[in-house]
Amino acid sequence: MNQCTPPRHAIVIGGSLAGLLAAAVLAEHATVTVIEADPLPEAPAPRRGLPQGRHTHLLWSGGARAIERILPGITDDWTKAGALRRSLPTDLVTMTAQGWIPRCAEKQFNISCSRDLLDSVVRARVTGLPGVSTLRRSRVRALEGTASRVTGVLVDTPEETGRPLSADLVVDASGRGSRARTWLQALGVTGIRQAEVDSGLVYATRIFEAPAGAHAMGFPIVNVQSDPRVRVPGRTATIVPIENGRWQVTLSGTRGGQPTGDPDAFIPFAKSVRHPIVGELLEGRRPLTDVAVTQGTANRRIYFEKAELPDGFFAVGDSVATFNPLYGQGMTVAAQGLLAVRTLLRAKGLEHPGIGREAQRVIAPQVGTAWELATSQDILYPGATGMKPRAGTGLLNGYVNRLMTGATTDEALTAALFKVLTMSIAPTHWLRPSLVWHVARASDRGALKAPPLTAAERAVAGLDRAPGPTEDPVGPADAVGQAR
Repeated sequence: MNQCTPPRHAIVIGGSLAGLLAAAVLAEHATVTVIEADPLPEAPAPRRGLPQGRHTHLLWSGGARAIERILPGITDDWTKAGALRRSLPTDLVTMTAQGWIPRCAEKQFNISCSRDLLDSVVRARVTGLPGVSTLRRSRVRALEGTASRVTGVLVDTPEETGRPLSADLVVDASGRGSRARTWLQALGVTGIRQAEVDSGLVYATRIFEAPAGAHAMGFPIVNVQSDPRVRVPGRTATIVPIENGRWQVTLSGTRGGQPTGDPDAFIPFAKSVRHPIVGELLEGRRPLTDVAVTQGTANRRIYFEKAELPDGFFAVGDSVATFNPLYGQGMTVAAQGLLAVRTLLRAKGLEHPGIGREAQRVIAPQVGTAWELATSQDILYPGATGMKPRAGTGLLNGYVNRLMTGATTDEALTAALFKVLTMSIAPTHWLRPSLVWHVARASDRGALKAPPLTAAERAVAGLDRAPGPTEDPVGPADAVGQAR
């Protein structure tokens, strides 16, 4: 930056994960002020503005790699703080709509921990960057500027109401409750279209004390998914081992089959899904929290990139799109989008005319991919509302169903499945000729008939039964050894 040029200033609205990553990207080009309504705790702790933080969050390898590129060394920081890096599908016992996935050697990975820990580690890194400051307990009242150019914000702080803050660029990362459309409309911006697909999903989470020895042995994530092809409410149950020897357990149900906050109904619900393994593992476990219930989980997308946005503004994260949380897409979509913004800013600079509009456009592909994956499934559940699938979606879904069936027996298809599910590659990967050959020959012949827990895992969990004839107590353990 030329010494005679005044330093550029960027404002980020919202201090959650997307906002923090936006601040890290922008800090290469400007001083950055993060405006956040919450106090922003120093250690891992719940935030009022992140109620969904009480529920299970899995950061897929596609998102973890993107954040690692923005904040080098962050993966080590997470694991030192207590997060677990889990090999997929080695450290995963999962029943998809098509059946149990074998626990072969690592294809991808995820980061397993509480959302509070995940955010706190990122927050410590970003707020320590030169030129990054925070306005806490503060709320943006409006954008300043015109329909052609945003020049800053009006913010209410603990000391002052309606304080003007000027900026060369304003980024809205305020999340599901974003008021960006209202703010832009007040400046005269029109034509901002919104779409929604709502399966009526409700999810409930409770934390339990893990069995003695489970944490040390690396007990797997255990997950039973629903089958959207069957016209009944979709119910799921998931155990995720997190920091401090705890199990974070999330149940979900679509319209007509939702869980409740009744603690006495929690384990029975877990046993009522397509396989009772999660409920069986919870028997006798000591609960450490009450049941947290969240509704209002619709997929919602705002097509900012298709509108005539004013320069000097773009939105990211849940301000642009929210997804059914069961797919674990939100954090990864935000991180990958901001990595694309970093590439754009490094190529053109913050001062480039129209940089805000261009940033909004480079975010759109990541959002669009996740949107198609989530909504094409959610619209299938009974009572789901919203935009209907595009022509040809049924044919594509049939192909994907066959691929997922093959993933229960064919390691090449297992690898392909996890590459896309972890958002490490685009879904077009599934159409590569070499994979089409495998899909054409896909079969569930020889697929597992029961959850592939090892004998040691069954023992530590207190499951009083011997391995069934289709379960291999040695194979998964060998796979764990290979991956590590």
